[in-house]
Amino acid sequence: MGYGITDEIQRKLEILADAAKYDVACTSSGVSRKGKKVGIGNTVSGGICHAFSRDGRCISLLKILLSNDCIYDCAYCVNRRSNDNPRASFSPEEICRLTIEFYRRNYIEGLFLSSAVRKNPDDTMELIYETVKKLREEYRFHGYIHVKAIPGASADLIDKTGFLVDRMSVNLELPTSEGLKKLAPAKTREKILRPMRQVQNQIQANRNDLVLYKKAPAFVPAGQSTQMIVGATPDTDYEIIKVSQALYDQFSLKRVFYSAYVAINNDKKLPAVGQETPLLREHRLYQADWLLRFYGFRADELLSKEKPNFNVLFDPKSNWALSHLEFFPVEVNQASYYDLLRVPGIGTVSAGRIMKARKNGPLSFSDLKKLGVVLKRALYFILCSGKQMYPVPMNEDYIARNLLDVSEQLPEAIRESRNSYRQLSLFDDFHMDLLPSEKENFLLTGKQF
Repeated sequence: MGYGITDEIQRKLEILADAAKYDVACTSSGVSRKGKKVGIGNTVSGGICHAFSRDGRCISLLKILLSNDCIYDCAYCVNRRSNDNPRASFSPEEICRLTIEFYRRNYIEGLFLSSAVRKNPDDTMELIYETVKKLREEYRFHGYIHVKAIPGASADLIDKTGFLVDRMSVNLELPTSEGLKKLAPAKTREKILRPMRQVQNQIQANRNDLVLYKKAPAFVPAGQSTQMIVGATPDTDYEIIKVSQALYDQFSLKRVFYSAYVAINNDKKLPAVGQETPLLREHRLYQADWLLRFYGFRADELLSKEKPNFNVLFDPKSNWALSHLEFFPVEVNQASYYDLLRVPGIGTVSAGRIMKARKNGPLSFSDLKKLGVVLKRALYFILCSGKQMYPVPMNEDYIARNLLDVSEQLPEAIRESRNSYRQLSLFDDFHMDLLPSEKENFLLTGKQF
């Protein structure tokens, strides 16, 4: 592979890159930083492993585990202690050499580094810290770095690492504490939430420091994210998005990632090996997550205890609209921005264009098409100057039948394969201030946990 990359390092890379593929909690950088004359690399807002940035560039991160040698025996994890897998661990120096070698070949623009817990949480977090410190200070690498904070590691180690990386994440693992107790009894929700709260508090404190001291080092400038496994436990979609909403409200997360469980371990507590990976369910959760973050929806509007799971036939917004026809039709020349966002076929971009364009005069249906509105979906729910595009009854069955004729653009992984695992692509990572948060103790005491 070139200077600095030995056969032994390549063997480890094959093991540890493959072991990292089930961890989907890496995302675009969300931060911009120019390269420096004394080093190499830069950080551009946008970019994950084999995805596209907002400007259309395909960019990637080297995504590996520091080690897959784990002390825990979580039932759902491919790297659990009882699995008879090849084990390997990188040294900090080896990861640095890999990152630099791949960067010089223009294969990557940054690093996503996670790890199984080797001897103990402090030992693993110390190695992660040593790796990013060496990469930043000795190798002068200024590209994007995203690392996992290890629950149970000392607060000091997490703090020191946070001043060297762009993004940090703490995996929630499973949506509910009941699921965690059943499938990962060595882990506790309290230990997982503690570093998440620490990172949140330190980010806020650091922002205050940056206001007073312009040259103060930035702490996790791209924010923090988390990941939940979907389908390993019987949790409903309603429970999952309630947890996500609470995480956004209480921990100011940039992103919650949903990982469809891949049935790879034989265990009576888990779905049987060979069972279909719930990729469509994962997709519906991402669509709902988008509604929570950017469209002003709340979890209780999308689902309920009586209807706890998403409709497989319709995306969550279309499903909500069909169940709330009393809200429609919306007059596009008068509706608020957030009312426009509730219309199927109108997104954040087209809603913004409508708000701007109608200042120059009333809009017609042909104008809406030019502004990016998907009229095949929207025409049932909107008026232009008091008129429908053509007469349609406000009848749920009629509209539902017609919406089914408008094919939904599903991710390639869902279209191409129903039985093989393929990680979904995750695109631009924005963040919007949400509606007022719930009480501080909701996340820790709410029943969904």
